[in-house]
Amino acid sequence: MRRAPTILHLDMDAFYAAAEQAAKPSLRGKPVVVGGIGPRGVVATASYEARVFGVRSAMPTAQARRLCPNAAYLNPRFTLYRQVSESVMELLRALSPLVEPLSLDEAFVDLEAGGVPAETAAVRAVGERLRRDILEVTGLTGSVGLAGAKMLAKIASEAAKPDGLVVIEPGTERELLGPMPVRTLPGVGPATAETLRRAGIHTVAETAEAGEAELVRLLGKAHGSGLYAMALGRDDRPVVAERDAKSVSVEDTFEVDLTDRTRVRTEVLRLADRCVARLRAAGRSGRTVVIKVRNYDFSTLTRSETLRGPTDDPAVVREAAVRLLETVDTTGGVRLLGVGVSGLADFTQEDLFAQIATEREAEEQAAVAGAGPDAEAAREPEPEPEPPRRWHPGLDVVHEEFGAGWVQGSGVGRVTVRFETPWSAPGRVRTFVVDDPALRPGEPLPLRGGPDQSSAPAIRPKSVSGADGAGSASGEEISRR
Repeated sequence: MRRAPTILHLDMDAFYAAAEQAAKPSLRGKPVVVGGIGPRGVVATASYEARVFGVRSAMPTAQARRLCPNAAYLNPRFTLYRQVSESVMELLRALSPLVEPLSLDEAFVDLEAGGVPAETAAVRAVGERLRRDILEVTGLTGSVGLAGAKMLAKIASEAAKPDGLVVIEPGTERELLGPMPVRTLPGVGPATAETLRRAGIHTVAETAEAGEAELVRLLGKAHGSGLYAMALGRDDRPVVAERDAKSVSVEDTFEVDLTDRTRVRTEVLRLADRCVARLRAAGRSGRTVVIKVRNYDFSTLTRSETLRGPTDDPAVVREAAVRLLETVDTTGGVRLLGVGVSGLADFTQEDLFAQIATEREAEEQAAVAGAGPDAEAAREPEPEPEPPRRWHPGLDVVHEEFGAGWVQGSGVGRVTVRFETPWSAPGRVRTFVVDDPALRPGEPLPLRGGPDQSSAPAIRPKSVSGADGAGSASGEEISRR
């Protein structure tokens, strides 16, 4: 354990929802929910205004609509979120070479590696300056936790939410952690918490008092020993600049169960192509193909196949995924499909048999096509009708006359658009037919850089964090600002 709180944990406040509020002036100060908006969608992020009504992340969107029917329900715009995230990560990398991103909106930073003096006043000043810089660069707010260990820094940032900073002084860890519920500790999920509850263990202090031997008996050697150390406030995990991904995967949940076998196969092929695209974008290859099938009754099956060597060939991954699908009964209906690749490597070792089969298939298609231009013209496929446009809520659009805006809603052949920008006043709403030639999808506008450089936060911070109980338990050892 470090003798100074030189590990920083940053967690952006309600990141996706706050970014949408910053981009859409008409939504500022109002409840916003980002996630899947269909009947089987799940909430990704809810603004603090929506959380007042009980809306939480990972909640079914249908339940969120019942709790907060007047919220704005928007599809995620990951292009925007990645842009904002990169700006934030640049600020973190300016503080230290050791930055460990956990997601788009969360990261650990080793301030000691960046030359910050191992003193509470110095690290506090760095944390406060970081919060100001994030607000200036992105218009969003973030919460900062500072401690001598990663686990404690993350607990501190949670206690600081929203838009705050909490320092946990080394030596006060056990006093702070004691009254907290055992779910506070990393690695304690619902199943582990239930096992501990049945043993009469509810808080971190009770976990420490149970002793290592009892925790090992309940949870096994590795999990029990690790949990005992964390209950004592011991966490020597270093901040790792590069986190090596173990797998790449994609999945889709369908609004209506898929019962047609051909449609299921088509979706698996499409997911395989998306998975390979992500694999190649990361400059990786993999040797194990995995499919995931969730049935109508929520039962979930996974099947995997290990190839002869790592590959990033879409034909090889598609072929393996289809073979795996043939081993699964989908006649009852499928609500979710996923395709993934694990066993990642930085090189490829092509499956020669699959490659030969692919080449032979291409040759056969060329032979069927014929050599003459007349034959080629005769087989010219008729152009397929262009599918109708789908205008998802939150989508960026541009109108030839009215400029940039976003989709507020659509249905019965109409699409409603609110024309405003991140730096404008709340805009006017206009309605168009869905196939209006003057309306087209647009790109996200930057949250900063427009005519209005106001630094007002995109969310309204609460005056008192929901974790204040933790702060009062530790007395003067926790500093809050």
